[in-house]
Amino acid sequence: MNRAINTPSGPEGSDPNAIAWVRTWGASPQAPDNSVSFIEPFENATLRQIVRISGGGRRVRVRISNEYGTAPLAIGAARVAIADTDGGDAGGSGHAVTFGGRPTATVPAGAPILSDPVDLRAAALSRLVISLYLPGRVDTPTCHGTFHALGWRIPGDATALASLPADATPLPAQALISAVEVQPDTPAKAIAVIGDSRVDGIGSTPGADRRWTDLLAERLAARNGRTRCVINQGIGGNRLLTDGVGTAALARFDRDVLATPGLGHVIIAVGNDLVFSYAPRTAETAGFLAMFPGEPVGVDDVIAAHLQLAARARAHGAKAYAATIAPYGGSEMYTPEGDKAREQVNAWIRTSDAFDGVLDFDAVWRDPADPSRIRPDLHMGDNLHGNDSGYAALAESIDLSLFG
Repeated sequence: MNRAINTPSGPEGSDPNAIAWVRTWGASPQAPDNSVSFIEPFENATLRQIVRISGGGRRVRVRISNEYGTAPLAIGAARVAIADTDGGDAGGSGHAVTFGGRPTATVPAGAPILSDPVDLRAAALSRLVISLYLPGRVDTPTCHGTFHALGWRIPGDATALASLPADATPLPAQALISAVEVQPDTPAKAIAVIGDSRVDGIGSTPGADRRWTDLLAERLAARNGRTRCVINQGIGGNRLLTDGVGTAALARFDRDVLATPGLGHVIIAVGNDLVFSYAPRTAETAGFLAMFPGEPVGVDDVIAAHLQLAARARAHGAKAYAATIAPYGGSEMYTPEGDKAREQVNAWIRTSDAFDGVLDFDAVWRDPADPSRIRPDLHMGDNLHGNDSGYAALAESIDLSLFG
């Protein structure tokens, strides 16, 4: 069994004129617990998953995560290709993926692994097919619970297949792949967005790339000038200060944001701390709220958390932006006290000058007839999460000049 190699081989670092790598897609790693879509153990299976990158480049590499695994993860083979419209490989684009020059790897429990660079030219907004063959049993696959891409499980080693076979079955959640990075033709920067379900895009059409971060990437790709990649690091149900669904944003910030190659901009968009702290404790909400342990927090706690994230971003040379917390009146989580706290935090975000810019998502979504609620045409029906139109409205509201 091969040892895990966490530093890819290849010419990177040997050419002083080489353009630096930049992350172009990401999904925050999560433990495969009862807070995410159920994933059965994998064994002697190929996972074939499609991701859409934001910025393009002439070479790609893939980050695979075993960070929540309880045993070493054996990778028997891996392959990447440009995806066609049916989930197959576009003609002639398939390339084997290696690790330290080898076609196999073992990833220790609790660790990620970065592949070797692959000479594959991928344009901005390309969809990539990434296939991983897992020869051994994987009981605790690191995953991402909200599945906005497309993926399948195929028996045996199917990494060399150019099209989706008949025995493929859909995956209920994203598994093992946590990032794709590119070496662009010209210098590029990444915009990392740390957030909750409204960043993760709950309510948008699955597999259609209709989250506001996806649509922001489209706007940036259509703009002439500097390349800006958009990295969605949202986790549905995530909080700033306390673990629950996913590791708390303050705790995962170094891994999911500050370690982003090419990081230039950080957007903070986490609003659940106040929502869950002030939520009504009823028979209807008890089961859901049990996933969110810890003491309630208040306005000052949330402000302090925002200041911490902004300071840590700037210490890494990145600009820090904050999004106001959108309304949630009419949802089962709503209380007037929680809404008052939300408004206080929003007022501070708008006026404190603590950030390099503000994304006023509250102003975009609120109903003029009742500012505690989302406009009826912009939410998915639960008065809490957007629909495709709602996320499009957020993306269109963002001033692209914030990103240079």
